[in-house]
Amino acid sequence: MQTNLSVQIRKTATQFHKTEKNGLVEQFDKIHVEQRIYLAAVMRKEIVVSGIRSTGYLHLGNYFGAMRNYVKMQDDYNCYFFVADYHSLTTHPKPEDLKKNVFRVVAENIASGLDPNKVVLYAQSDIPEIPELYLMLNMLAYKGELEKVPTFKDKVRQQPDNVNAGLLTYPVLMAADILIHRAVKVPVGKDQEQHLEMARNFAQRFASRYGDLFPEPIPFNFGNELIKIQSLDGNGKMSKSENLNATIYLTDDDDAIRKKIMKAKSDAGPTEPNSIMPDYVSNLFMLMGLMSDPEQVNKYRTAFNDCTIRYGDMKKQLAEDVIKFLAPIRDKAKELQQDETLLRKILKDGAERARESATATLSAARRMIGINYY
Repeated sequence: MQTNLSVQIRKTATQFHKTEKNGLVEQFDKIHVEQRIYLAAVMRKEIVVSGIRSTGYLHLGNYFGAMRNYVKMQDDYNCYFFVADYHSLTTHPKPEDLKKNVFRVVAENIASGLDPNKVVLYAQSDIPEIPELYLMLNMLAYKGELEKVPTFKDKVRQQPDNVNAGLLTYPVLMAADILIHRAVKVPVGKDQEQHLEMARNFAQRFASRYGDLFPEPIPFNFGNELIKIQSLDGNGKMSKSENLNATIYLTDDDDAIRKKIMKAKSDAGPTEPNSIMPDYVSNLFMLMGLMSDPEQVNKYRTAFNDCTIRYGDMKKQLAEDVIKFLAPIRDKAKELQQDETLLRKILKDGAERARESATATLSAARRMIGINYY
C-alpha cells in the first residue's frame, strides 16, 4: 500500500521537474531543504544503514555474515555504515581502548573491501542528530515493551550488576541509527529482527502522532539465507568476546589460525556410508566451502560419505586455505591502523556526509513535532 511519504515524494518530484522545465528555480527553493535532500537520495538509490559495535575483534562470522554483504551493497545502494561506539558504552569499555577499537573496526571494514568513497563510513558519536532523535523516539517507547526484548533479558542474566538504562533502550537507539537516514533496508541477523520491527513501530507511532516522515525499514540480505558460522568448539556462534580459542579473528596470525582449526571439534568419523553430518563437522565443511578450492571440498565430502575421511588432513588443508584468505585482509588492516591520520580523515569525511542526511531528517522531525521557535 502506498504511504503518504511516497505520495509526497512523487509530488515533490513532479514539482521539481516542472520547475526545471519552466526555469522557475525560485519555486523549487521554497520546498523544504530536508525534502530536497531526501528526494535526491531516494531518486538515486535506496538507502541502506548498518552498524557494528566497537567492542571485541571482528571474526569470520562477522565477515561472511555481514561485511561481505556490505561490499556487495556499496555499488547499488546509498549505504551508511557506522561504528556503534555509543552502543558499546553499555558495557563500559575503558576510555583508553575506545578510540583504538573504533579505528580498528574502521580499518578492518576497509580492508575487507568497503570503499569510503562509495559508502558513508562514520562513528555513531560524531552525529549529534542521532542522540537527539533517540530522545524523541524514547517518548514513543514504553517500559513494558522494552523489558520484553529477548536481548535485554539476556543482558540482564549475563550482567545483573550492570542493568543500565542504555541496555533497556538499546532498541530505541538502534531505531534512531536507522531512521535518522530514513533507511528502507537494513542488513540484520535473526537476533536483531525484533529490534528492526521496533524501529518500524516507532516510525508508525511518529506518523500517527506527528505525520509521515520515516519509511518502515525492512531486513535485507540480498534474498539469501544468512551465513552463520559456528564456534570451532561446537558451542554457539563465533563471538567477538567469548570462546576466544574457538573463534577465527581477522587479526589472527598464521600460527594462531592453525592451532585453532587443528583443535576444532570433530569425531572418529562416520561408521556408515552417507551418514548424517554432525553440526560441528558441517561447520568445518561450510568454512571449507567458503574459502577452499571446490575440488578439495568435494574430495573431503566424498571421503566423509564413504567413511574414509581423515579429519586431521582436512583441518590442515582448511587451515592453509583460511590463512591464504585472511592474510591480505589482516595485513591491509594492520597497515591502515598504523596510519591514524588517514583513519581520522575517513571518519571526518564520513561524519560530514552523514550529517547532511541526519540534519535534514532532524530538521523535519523538529518542525513536525513543533520544536521550531525561530
